[in-house]
Amino acid sequence: MPRFSLSPRGLLTCLITASLSQAVFASDGPVTPSTQTATLNAAVLQTLPFSDRTDFESVSKGLIAPFKGQIKDAAGKVIWNTHAYDFLASDKAPASVNPSLWRLAQLNAHAGLFEVSPKLYQVRGLDLANMTIIEGDDGLIIIDPLTMAETARAALDLYYANRPHKPVVAVIYSHTHVDHFGGVRGVIDEADVKAGKVKVYAPVGFMEHVMSENVMAGNAMSRRAQYQFGSLLPRSEKGQVDAGLGKSAPSGGTVTLIPPTDLIAEPLETRTIAGLQVEFQLTPGTEAPAEMNLYLPELKALCMAENATQMMHNILTPRGAQVRDAKAWSQYLDASLVRYGDKADVLFAQHNWPTWGGERIRTLLADQRDMYAFINDRTLHLLNQGLTPLEIADTIKKLPGALDQKWYTRGYYGSLSFNTRAVYQRYMGFYDGNPANLNPLPPADTAKRTVEAMGGGAAVLEKMRTAIASADYRWAAQLGNQLLFAEPDNADARKAQAEALEQMGYQSENATWRNMYLTGAMELRNGVPPQSANTVSVDMVRAMSPEMFFDYLAVRLDSDKAVAHDLTLNWTFEDVQKDFNLTLRNGVLTHRAGLNPKAEAGVSLSRDTLEKISLKQLDFPTAMQKGLVKLQGNGQKFALLMGSLDTFGPQFNIVTP
Repeated sequence: MPRFSLSPRGLLTCLITASLSQAVFASDGPVTPSTQTATLNAAVLQTLPFSDRTDFESVSKGLIAPFKGQIKDAAGKVIWNTHAYDFLASDKAPASVNPSLWRLAQLNAHAGLFEVSPKLYQVRGLDLANMTIIEGDDGLIIIDPLTMAETARAALDLYYANRPHKPVVAVIYSHTHVDHFGGVRGVIDEADVKAGKVKVYAPVGFMEHVMSENVMAGNAMSRRAQYQFGSLLPRSEKGQVDAGLGKSAPSGGTVTLIPPTDLIAEPLETRTIAGLQVEFQLTPGTEAPAEMNLYLPELKALCMAENATQMMHNILTPRGAQVRDAKAWSQYLDASLVRYGDKADVLFAQHNWPTWGGERIRTLLADQRDMYAFINDRTLHLLNQGLTPLEIADTIKKLPGALDQKWYTRGYYGSLSFNTRAVYQRYMGFYDGNPANLNPLPPADTAKRTVEAMGGGAAVLEKMRTAIASADYRWAAQLGNQLLFAEPDNADARKAQAEALEQMGYQSENATWRNMYLTGAMELRNGVPPQSANTVSVDMVRAMSPEMFFDYLAVRLDSDKAVAHDLTLNWTFEDVQKDFNLTLRNGVLTHRAGLNPKAEAGVSLSRDTLEKISLKQLDFPTAMQKGLVKLQGNGQKFALLMGSLDTFGPQFNIVTP
């Protein structure tokens, strides 16, 4: 999953503070479902096996203690509220929600402590992901301690209220997405980790990929994740009903991180943890760049991390990430099927609900293997015939054979449309081969010329309204996008575009597509909301190596400002006795280990001081006055470098230029 919730905006901002002002437009609220939308949604009831209630039996199986209520942070702010989804109680889907998605939303609303099998428990519905708790001989093993420390603590408290109070002796991060590690300080104390009382396991490459995704591209991913998960939408029949993998990410709270003590580096590796054998199966390049499945022989239980959930997953998430390898994904699923298919009595994952019974487990693994293999192979088949990404996406309408009728292959989170384009991108890049697309005009310029060529804004708006009236919402949205990028303050165009997006959102079976459509419509009606509460992770800053810090400085560097100001700078971390030299040349910042004897300036400070500056608890001028930062040589060179750094605004425009 990747996923969005670290909100690393503001990390390492040193000297520059961002300010953000957005226009706010009066809202008349979302539209009602059109007759055509209601008809299309009603027809879904005739195309899928709604009489199959197996998942409703599975999702409630083993319930020990339901959870209904709120979770609050230290300041008393509600960050999780199951009652926000009470509207899902109706068996009949409203016309504003695809019935298939309504069904999933009801399933994901089951929250509480569940016994998966003896010694194996899950807390579900207290966060986007699940927290798995295994009872070992001398303590508890926790797999994936959720997104926030507050939700993780609430999950562990729920377990302790119903089971014997054993200490946590191990935490396992199944992969690198924040909803699978961010709550770790809610379940363990770092002092116990340092004392050797608790071990933290993760796949090799864990820290590198956590930093890459959540810091280097974190600002943009965080903003786009607001669309993907519908975090800004009201929970309602016309708003957010689900996020596919779960209800949503917590709204606020404390993201934490304790670096792993033990890395799993071999393709198959067995460890004894809390008296139990745990076999790890590394699956790099699948749902995350660093990910692993687990098998527990004594319990005959197979944990598929996020590689086999109760739906189609993403080959490329809408929030952004590295493109995943659909072929490798299918091959790892097959390897799991071969190695564990005849040994497992229960398959559980870190989202959704478990699957019990050997035959059902084998069928699920085989079906999901076939699904990802089909997405990969069929896309390659069509691209080798010359079809472009959008043509491929419009050609592959559904999965082949019986796969299309399986609930656990439906596109609730990933989608065929997005996934086929992701496979194309992996093999061919974003360019579709047409020379007209080698160097197109940017969106705003294209829009202005297109609108002019179509007869002006009034003519385009009339065409939009005609398309909406005939339920041609895709075309209406394409027209509206051109008009809004040409005339972003056109209130009538905003309203019409919002209506088209809302109707497509109401029709969508995919939870993330619904959220993205409806979030876009909401921002067209109301403007971009102001920055949400800053949830900069102290642990994320502390976990950054000096090399990662300098890499991020290079990302923040405005090369236009810096291009004529070459310099060399030595940088010393006094407390850890590490030296680096930075070179600014051609508007590019690079770094090396060690000091450069020809450096024009030097700066010395401790890691602690850098962390405080990074978290805006201190600034460089104050630190220098207090003697916490020492400058040598030409101090203006250091000031020039700092003055060339940008701070990224967290709430940039998406549906308007």
